[in-house]
This record gives sequence, C-alpha cells and structure tokens, in this order.
Amino acid sequence: MKKTSSPRRSPKASVKSSIKSSAKPSEKSSSRASSKRSKVAKRALSDNTSDTTSEADTGWPMRRSVLARPDRAKYVRGEVRPSGCVFCLAANQGPKFESLCLYRGKTAMVVLNKYPYNNGHILVLPLRHTGDLTDLTKEEHTEIHDLLREVVRILRQVYEPAGFNVGLNLGAAAGAGIPDHLHYHVVPRWRGDTNFFPLLAGTKVVVETLEQTYERLLPSFQSLF
Repeated sequence: MKKTSSPRRSPKASVKSSIKSSAKPSEKSSSRASSKRSKVAKRALSDNTSDTTSEADTGWPMRRSVLARPDRAKYVRGEVRPSGCVFCLAANQGPKFESLCLYRGKTAMVVLNKYPYNNGHILVLPLRHTGDLTDLTKEEHTEIHDLLREVVRILRQVYEPAGFNVGLNLGAAAGAGIPDHLHYHVVPRWRGDTNFFPLLAGTKVVVETLEQTYERLLPSFQSLF
C-alpha cells in the first residue's frame, strides 16, 4: 500500500503561521477592551440623553406658575405713603369693606390687614390715635384684650387653623408699619404655610381675596357682644 505523506510546509509559511497564531490573543484582547469602552460610552451617552429628556419632559426650569401682582410693587418698595392715619379713617367710617373695619366698639375696633400674612389676618387696635402701649386707659386696655380673645375664637371657628401668632410691634424700630397708632396682629397659622416666596419676592400668596375674607368674617362680628 502506498503511504500518503502530509505535505511539507515551507519554513516561511511556518513562520507566518506562528506569527499569526501568536498575534490572535492580543488582537482579541484589544478588541474586547475596545468593545467595552464603546459600551461604557454608549451608556454614558444614554444617561445624559435620559437626563436631558427628563428635563424636557418636566419643562424645568422654564415651565412654572407665575403670580403677577404689580399692584404690590409700591408697597414692597415702601412707596405707599397714605395721607393721614388709615386706622383713624377706618374708625371714622365704621364697619364696611371700604374701611376693612369688621367691628367698632366703645374704645377699640377690629380691622382686616390690607396686606395679610395669611388668610384671616386681623388687627385689633384702639379707636384713639396713640402709639404708646403705656398710654392706654384701663378701659381701652380691657376692651382690646377682650376683642383679642373674641377674634381668636371667631377665626378658630371660621378657618380652623392649627395655631395663631398674636402680638404687636411697638415702634418703627420693632417693625411697626404704622408706629403712631398701635395695633395687635392676629395671624392664623397652618402647618406647612411657610416658604421662600415672601423672603425672595417680598410677596405672600393667600388663597382668597380680601372681599371673600371680609364676607366670611363679618357675620360673626355683627353678632359680637
């Protein structure tokens, strides 16, 4: 039987094959590294695209609600300077919306704050024009504090707040807007009713108009005492 012999490979072919064989692992390793870098880059690009899409979907930071109250600009800048005392004017006019007076007693009265910190923000003050707490007569002092108690009771019944701020700023240095006619503040408070808006924009957002507040509270004060 005739033996078949395997074809001999030339030395050159053998060297080429050896070189090719030895080069394959490094090429595969390089290819894997390149593929891995490509996947990482694609993932990063995908993440960035996702963030951009998310911002576009929500409209941030361009889509937002805007409260336009240009009528408050002069008040915020301190340019509102009424002639005479607005509290004395309210006392002379008596209870009606134009004066914001809800109740006028013998020596004291109750008025709405024209620029409320919260819904139902009320002021209790003497009828007499005085900015000195120690100048109050015993009758004025007694009626003012009786009214303060009734105001808290009425506001609690009408608005059901979680709490109140009650007090007065005595003198301009203490923050009194009208220091010559002392007035107590009664401000209903709710949990979570504070935010950055008054600090940054000088404006307080309330959910009802002064007309609505006056109409809600007037019946309770008409039957007072």
